[in-house]
Amino acid sequence: MPNEKILESKKAIVEALAEKLQNATAAVFVDYKGITVAQDTELRNQFREAGVEYSVVKNTLTRFAANKAGYNQFDEMLNGTTSLACTTGDPIAPARIVCEFAKKNANVLSIKGGIVEGSVLSVEELNAFGALPSKDGLVAQVLGTFLAPISSLAYCLAQICEQKGGSVDTGAPAEA
Repeated sequence: MPNEKILESKKAIVEALAEKLQNATAAVFVDYKGITVAQDTELRNQFREAGVEYSVVKNTLTRFAANKAGYNQFDEMLNGTTSLACTTGDPIAPARIVCEFAKKNANVLSIKGGIVEGSVLSVEELNAFGALPSKDGLVAQVLGTFLAPISSLAYCLAQICEQKGGSVDTGAPAEA
């Protein structure tokens, strides 16, 4: 039977992990076999820049935490080497960073499964998220789409004005 102090320590770890999983917008379980120290440092820096918390986790404690948080689908996948990339920010960031890193460094990382916005997602779904741009990138694309018709109209009007021999008034004072 484990020591009472060790048991309390493990209970605290399970509580913290369960709370982290419940509060996260995204959590991705990663298999990290064969990663070098330099690669791990690079990966951790990328996670840190994106506001993603990344840590190696014990499978048994993580299994208890996931079950406590209401995610019993991870029981079978929590074996071998496991790390957890978790964020309360951009829900696409953990999967995107893992996918990009896995492309650059073959056979080092792979996604085991994860949670996005409270929904358990498969490896295929998370890999599809990994191909998406960041949330800010998606917003920029949408705004660019909104501006495209207005920009095209302004360009066409400027061309018509120049063909008629006029000039487009920019609102700047005329030079002498």
